[in-house]
Amino acid sequence: MTDHPLIRCAWADADPLMAAYHDAEWGVPVRDSRMLWEMLVLEGFQAGLSWRTILHRRDGFRAAFDQFDPAMIVCYDAAKVDALMQDPGIIRARAKIEATIGNARAWLAMADAGEDFADWVWQLAGGTTQTNDGVHVPASTPVSEAMSKALKAKGFKFVGPTIAYAWMQAVGMVNDHAPDCFRRHEV
Repeated sequence: MTDHPLIRCAWADADPLMAAYHDAEWGVPVRDSRMLWEMLVLEGFQAGLSWRTILHRRDGFRAAFDQFDPAMIVCYDAAKVDALMQDPGIIRARAKIEATIGNARAWLAMADAGEDFADWVWQLAGGTTQTNDGVHVPASTPVSEAMSKALKAKGFKFVGPTIAYAWMQAVGMVNDHAPDCFRRHEV
C-alpha cells in the first residue's frame, strides 16, 4: 500500500499556513456571532490583497484589535486609529480601520436590539451550507449580493458582494472546495 498525499484546493498547497487554514477552517460552518464578525472584518481587510497576506497577519490583527472585541473597538478614537496606522502587524489602511470601528458599532447595535448576528446572516444565506460544484467558483452570487445589501443596510462597510461571497466561503455558508479536495465532503 502506498501513501497518497492529501489532495486539497490548489490555492492552499503552496504555503503551510494556508494549508493548515484550508484543512481546519475554510468552509467549516461557523455559528458563533463574534467569530463571524471577526472573519467579516478580515475579509474586508483582504479587499485588493490576497488571503495569504491576511492570514499571515491574523495574529497581528487580533492583537491590534483587542481580539476583535466589538465593545473595545467601538471605543477607538483618532489616536488609536493613528496608532493602528503605525502597526506593522496589520494592513495599515485608514479606511479599513475606520470601517472596522463602524462595523463594531453596527454589530453592537444589532446585539443591543436583540438580533443575533449569526442567526441573522445564516438566515440570509438560507440557513444551511450551499454546496456548489467547486469548479465554476463565482466572484459573487445573487445570495452574496443580497447579503452585501443587507449588511450595508445595517451600517457595515467593506462588505461588497465579492467580499461577502469570500466571507460566506470562509465561514461555511458556501462549500466551494474543489471536487477532488479531501475536505469537500467533510464540511
